[in-house]
Amino acid sequence: MAFEQEWAEMRAAASKRTAVQLNSVPAEGGGGGYDLVVNRDDLGAIGNDAYDLLGRMGKEGDIARAATFDAATALTNGNFASGAAVLKVHDFWQTHLKTLLDSCAQISNHLDYSKARHAADEKKIEGALTQISVLTDDMK
Repeated sequence: MAFEQEWAEMRAAASKRTAVQLNSVPAEGGGGGYDLVVNRDDLGAIGNDAYDLLGRMGKEGDIARAATFDAATALTNGNFASGAAVLKVHDFWQTHLKTLLDSCAQISNHLDYSKARHAADEKKIEGALTQISVLTDDMK
Protein backbone atom coordinates (compact mmCIF):
# COMPACT_ATOMS: atom_id res chain seq x y z
CA MET A 1 0.00 0.00 0.00
CA ALA A 2 1.35 3.38 -0.95
CA PHE A 3 2.03 5.98 1.71
CA GLU A 4 -0.49 8.43 0.23
CA GLN A 5 -3.31 5.88 0.30
CA GLU A 6 -2.47 4.73 3.83
CA TRP A 7 -2.24 8.34 5.04
CA ALA A 8 -5.65 9.15 3.49
CA GLU A 9 -7.24 6.13 5.20
CA MET A 10 -5.75 7.10 8.56
CA ARG A 11 -7.00 10.68 8.20
CA ALA A 12 -10.49 9.46 7.27
CA ALA A 13 -10.58 7.10 10.27
CA ALA A 14 -9.39 9.88 12.60
CA SER A 15 -12.01 12.31 11.33
CA LYS A 16 -14.73 9.73 11.99
CA ARG A 17 -13.53 9.33 15.59
CA THR A 18 -13.49 13.07 16.25
CA ALA A 19 -16.70 14.02 14.46
CA VAL A 20 -19.29 15.85 16.53
CA GLN A 21 -22.40 13.78 17.17
CA LEU A 22 -25.57 15.31 18.56
CA ASN A 23 -28.37 13.46 20.26
CA SER A 24 -31.68 14.04 18.57
CA VAL A 25 -35.29 12.95 18.63
CA PRO A 26 -35.83 9.78 16.59
CA ALA A 27 -37.07 10.36 13.03
CA GLU A 28 -40.39 8.62 13.80
CA GLY A 29 -41.12 11.37 16.31
CA GLY A 30 -41.97 11.26 19.96
CA GLY A 31 -39.90 12.21 22.93
CA GLY A 32 -36.61 10.47 23.16
CA GLY A 33 -36.18 11.07 26.86
CA TYR A 34 -33.41 13.61 26.30
CA ASP A 35 -33.78 15.78 29.36
CA LEU A 36 -31.28 18.24 30.69
CA VAL A 37 -29.82 16.67 33.78
CA VAL A 38 -27.64 18.45 36.28
CA ASN A 39 -26.61 16.46 39.29
CA ARG A 40 -26.38 18.89 42.18
CA ASP A 41 -24.23 16.47 44.16
CA ASP A 42 -21.59 16.54 41.41
CA LEU A 43 -21.63 20.33 41.24
CA GLY A 44 -21.38 20.53 45.01
CA ALA A 45 -18.44 18.12 45.12
CA ILE A 46 -16.49 20.04 42.46
CA GLY A 47 -17.26 23.36 44.13
CA ASN A 48 -16.17 21.93 47.47
CA ASP A 49 -12.89 20.66 45.96
CA ALA A 50 -12.23 24.10 44.46
CA TYR A 51 -12.94 25.71 47.83
CA ASP A 52 -10.58 23.27 49.60
CA LEU A 53 -7.87 23.91 47.00
CA LEU A 54 -8.36 27.65 47.49
CA GLY A 55 -7.82 27.30 51.23
CA ARG A 56 -4.76 25.07 50.92
CA MET A 57 -3.15 27.20 48.18
CA GLY A 58 -3.78 30.33 50.21
CA LYS A 59 -1.81 28.87 53.12
CA GLU A 60 0.78 26.64 51.48
CA GLY A 61 1.42 28.84 48.46
CA ASP A 62 2.48 31.70 50.71
CA ILE A 63 4.91 29.79 52.96
CA ALA A 64 8.11 30.87 51.21
CA ARG A 65 7.03 34.44 50.38
CA ALA A 66 8.64 36.17 53.35
CA ALA A 67 11.86 34.14 53.20
CA THR A 68 12.19 34.71 49.44
CA PHE A 69 11.66 38.44 49.84
CA ASP A 70 14.17 38.59 52.70
CA ALA A 71 16.72 36.66 50.61
CA ALA A 72 16.22 39.01 47.66
CA THR A 73 16.69 42.03 49.93
CA ALA A 74 19.81 40.58 51.57
CA LEU A 75 21.36 39.69 48.21
CA THR A 76 20.57 43.12 46.78
CA ASN A 77 22.00 44.87 49.88
CA GLY A 78 25.10 42.68 49.60
CA ASN A 79 25.60 43.94 46.03
CA PHE A 80 24.82 40.55 44.49
CA ALA A 81 23.26 40.71 41.02
CA SER A 82 21.15 37.66 41.83
CA GLY A 83 19.11 39.71 44.33
CA ALA A 84 17.11 41.29 41.53
CA ALA A 85 16.52 37.88 39.95
CA VAL A 86 15.29 36.40 43.23
CA LEU A 87 12.94 39.37 43.63
CA LYS A 88 11.60 38.72 40.10
CA VAL A 89 10.96 35.09 41.04
CA HIS A 90 9.17 36.29 44.19
CA ASP A 91 6.98 38.72 42.24
CA PHE A 92 6.30 36.18 39.47
CA TRP A 93 5.21 33.57 42.00
CA GLN A 94 2.96 36.04 43.83
CA THR A 95 1.28 37.11 40.59
CA HIS A 96 0.57 33.55 39.51
CA LEU A 97 -0.50 32.46 42.98
CA LYS A 98 -3.04 35.28 43.06
CA THR A 99 -4.32 34.27 39.61
CA LEU A 100 -4.72 30.66 40.74
CA LEU A 101 -6.47 31.69 43.95
CA ASP A 102 -8.85 33.93 42.00
CA SER A 103 -9.59 31.10 39.57
CA CYS A 104 -10.34 28.62 42.36
CA ALA A 105 -12.62 31.16 44.02
CA GLN A 106 -14.47 31.80 40.75
CA ILE A 107 -14.94 28.07 40.13
CA SER A 108 -16.23 27.51 43.66
CA ASN A 109 -18.55 30.52 43.56
CA HIS A 110 -19.82 29.73 40.06
CA LEU A 111 -20.66 26.14 40.94
CA ASP A 112 -22.42 27.23 44.13
CA TYR A 113 -24.37 29.76 42.06
CA SER A 114 -25.16 27.16 39.36
CA LYS A 115 -26.40 24.71 41.96
CA ALA A 116 -28.69 27.30 43.58
CA ARG A 117 -29.88 28.65 40.22
CA HIS A 118 -30.68 25.17 38.93
CA ALA A 119 -32.75 24.46 42.05
CA ALA A 120 -34.65 27.75 41.59
CA ASP A 121 -35.23 27.06 37.88
CA GLU A 122 -36.42 23.54 38.66
CA LYS A 123 -38.93 24.90 41.18
CA LYS A 124 -40.19 27.50 38.70
CA ILE A 125 -40.58 24.91 35.90
CA GLU A 126 -42.41 22.51 38.21
CA GLY A 127 -44.80 25.31 39.17
CA ALA A 128 -45.45 26.18 35.52
CA LEU A 129 -46.04 22.54 34.60
CA THR A 130 -48.44 22.14 37.51
CA GLN A 131 -50.48 25.06 36.20
CA ILE A 132 -50.52 23.55 32.70
CA SER A 133 -51.67 20.17 34.01
CA VAL A 134 -54.52 21.85 35.90
CA LEU A 135 -55.59 23.60 32.66
CA THR A 136 -55.38 20.34 30.76
CA ASP A 137 -57.57 18.63 33.36
CA ASP A 138 -60.11 21.47 33.16
CA MET A 139 -60.29 21.16 29.36
CA LYS A 140 -61.31 17.48 29.49
